[in-house]
Amino acid sequence: MIQGTFGDEDELFFEVDLIADNGLELPVDALLDTGFSGWLAMDIQDSQGLNWTYVRRQKMITARGEFNFDLYAGKIRIENQEFDIPVHVGDGVPEVLIGRQWLKNRRLVVDISAGVLTLEVN
Repeated sequence: MIQGTFGDEDELFFEVDLIADNGLELPVDALLDTGFSGWLAMDIQDSQGLNWTYVRRQKMITARGEFNFDLYAGKIRIENQEFDIPVHVGDGVPEVLIGRQWLKNRRLVVDISAGVLTLEVN
């Protein structure tokens, strides 16, 4: 189970570790964005230094309209478990985002009034 935190405007944040190609781990607070259909998205400047392998370019519809992302083969750690996932990298992504794909094998529990935010393995 991952314990999350609430942002100033009740955003849902979970700590994940980005794993660079050399094994270096970088902990980041990732915003859960249920409007994002992928696994992980981040700004191009946040991805620099991770040296992940470029896969291809992909167009997606976002809240700001059509957006071109570069897709990378990335690696992250959540709950002491490593995952090889596609990572959408683009210019102007305001936060490191985790998307709906995580909800396919995890249960999201949100109770703002009780201060409970967890992402649990099903």
